[in-house]
Amino acid sequence: MAWPDWVALGGYFVVMLLIGLWSHRRVNDVSDYFTGGGRMPWWLSGISHHMSGYSAAVFVAYAAVAYSYGITIYVWAFLPLAVATGVGAWLFAPRWNRLRRRYHVASPLEYLSRRYNVATQQALAWSGALLKVFDVAAKWASVAILLNVFTGVSLNIGILITGVVTLVYCTVGGLWADALTDFGQFVIQGVAALSMVIVTLDHVGGFSGLGSLWDRLPDGHTHPLVGPYTAGFLTAYVVVKLFEYNGGMWNLAQRYMATDSAPAAKRSAVLSAVLYLIWPAVLLFPSVVGPVLMPHIADPQQVYALMAENLLPAGLVGLTLAGMFSHTMAMASSDANAIASVVVRDIIPAVARKGRALGARTGLLAARVCTVSFIAVSMAVAMEAKHFGGPLGIITALVAAVMGPISIPMLLGLLPAFRRWGSLAALISWACGLAGFVVVKYVMDSTDQTLTIATPLVTSLALYLVVGLVFPQPSAVADEITTAVSGTDAVRAQAGPADPTGESLATATD
Repeated sequence: MAWPDWVALGGYFVVMLLIGLWSHRRVNDVSDYFTGGGRMPWWLSGISHHMSGYSAAVFVAYAAVAYSYGITIYVWAFLPLAVATGVGAWLFAPRWNRLRRRYHVASPLEYLSRRYNVATQQALAWSGALLKVFDVAAKWASVAILLNVFTGVSLNIGILITGVVTLVYCTVGGLWADALTDFGQFVIQGVAALSMVIVTLDHVGGFSGLGSLWDRLPDGHTHPLVGPYTAGFLTAYVVVKLFEYNGGMWNLAQRYMATDSAPAAKRSAVLSAVLYLIWPAVLLFPSVVGPVLMPHIADPQQVYALMAENLLPAGLVGLTLAGMFSHTMAMASSDANAIASVVVRDIIPAVARKGRALGARTGLLAARVCTVSFIAVSMAVAMEAKHFGGPLGIITALVAAVMGPISIPMLLGLLPAFRRWGSLAALISWACGLAGFVVVKYVMDSTDQTLTIATPLVTSLALYLVVGLVFPQPSAVADEITTAVSGTDAVRAQAGPADPTGESLATATD
């Protein structure tokens, strides 16, 4: 890279750190740290939700699929996100916000101890935290590949650089730092991505050349589903993302919890859904037409970086690399914040009695320690990502497959239709779903992506529904919670006011 590129990249990192330091002044307790104190504007929450939903894997793993298979990457990987987030705007986003406002929770899992029991809460908390270590590790590995192509820096050094900068700003500033840096990253990434689209269009003949461009692409490049990406795979992926992007990914639930009202949370989700519908097509266009401009790339994971290096002028290369960093840092920092909230609010109180009464300063210190620990462990795993199938292998074969069993009891537990479903349905669903994944992936040693994703999802969903119907566990507390978060006035009056300390949810026992 030329010196203007280094200036652009260095300036980006400095701005991220300054935002973290500014946000530090807005954080006084764990509520500020984990949910922004419920003061986040809906538009900022929506942009943050969008930016936190995908990472540099877009420019590595997904770009490789776009280069090798074409537009199918948009059809199966991003349209489901738009659909899932759009559905969630009505079904889940307002409920997350009401949960935070009426019960003063700071973690998406905090309500589970009362909705089901502590055992269910802990099962989902521990397994979900472990899963996110691998998920974020895939993001670090992706951005390290990009940095290696642009600068020659080794993969491990690239992981360390990105992780340390993210660690500083998100640990200091909490969710406010995450959201504000997400917005800054959205602007930077927007300029970089549009620049790539413009130069790519120029090299294929401009807008007038688009008509003939599709005929110059490899066979099957314009098919919506091709190769291993079948209709069955798409169906399973849509259902997984419906749960994942509406709270199964805990950091995304936090965005809805951080707004000041249920209508604001709904608007936030609608904005994010619209962005998922439009923006991925812009990001992936250069990689889709990559075979026309660079037909013989040995490693498709490097296509976006190589095209940027060869097509963009000095200065814009560094800005593009900063844009790629932005997605990873947005997702990783928000994941770290979400995991810390679960550890501090859900796991520590269950395993240590003193953790149930942490003061403001002690709780905030514990939150920051957990954030640092999570990022450090995920960086260590990222350095061994090749042993887990690389970034795409982790994202599709592990995260997507295991997300269903973890998120199904949590999301469906918010809905009044499932108020009679209790801990038995939740735990059996969770355990058998994970067991299904282990059998398919490691006992059968299957390489069928559809089978790998669909088996744990179908197993978990079917058992949750069946067990809950056959062995209902009606509960006045479950009725109260599901009615309160749904905004139903009649039962809300019966439930009485929420405990302002959050004790009714945070410290429940079996």
